[in-house]
Amino acid sequence: MCKQPESVCFSLPAWVHGFGDGVEVLQSVKARMAMVIKAAQQNVRRKTGGPFAAAVFESDSGKLVALGVNHVTAGGLSMLHGEMVALALAQRRLHEYDLGGKGVPAHELVTSAEPCAMCLGAVCWSGVTRLVSGATDADVRKLGFDEGPKPRDWIRELGRRGIDVVPEVLRSEAVAVLEGYRQQGGVIYNPRSRGSPEPKN
Repeated sequence: MCKQPESVCFSLPAWVHGFGDGVEVLQSVKARMAMVIKAAQQNVRRKTGGPFAAAVFESDSGKLVALGVNHVTAGGLSMLHGEMVALALAQRRLHEYDLGGKGVPAHELVTSAEPCAMCLGAVCWSGVTRLVSGATDADVRKLGFDEGPKPRDWIRELGRRGIDVVPEVLRSEAVAVLEGYRQQGGVIYNPRSRGSPEPKN
């Protein structure tokens, strides 16, 4: 973690660096999601962050580009959601802010849960052309997490931007990770717990 107040840096837990070893290509969407859910499970078991993970893959080849896990509490930064981390690492490794730019293979984000409001914005601007998600927004909110003011028709909105959405892939497995986090007594980091009103649906 950077010490300089004018810099923002983060490092993933040490176990993540060897997690993808031997995983170069995952052909099916379910295989990609299974890997991401396993990473979320490890994050819970090792108590290195929230029960979420995400990864960026080349859509056609299935090549793993970057894996990210939720690191909010351990990293001390509210922006360190799994999706944000995976997208940032992918863009840095490819030296490309637009993952769908000219001459760049199509990329997709596979995430263990639907993106929150912040991560939804990041998806729009990242350049990915597909989003694959596991647990639903309702599953995550059930634990008490604040997912933010997402539009009800967010899937349609992404479609208008040329981003396909494949929801609820291995949903029950992803929900099991959320439940394990709850049973372990994991921190539900939610600013509204200080007394802010709940948003109306």
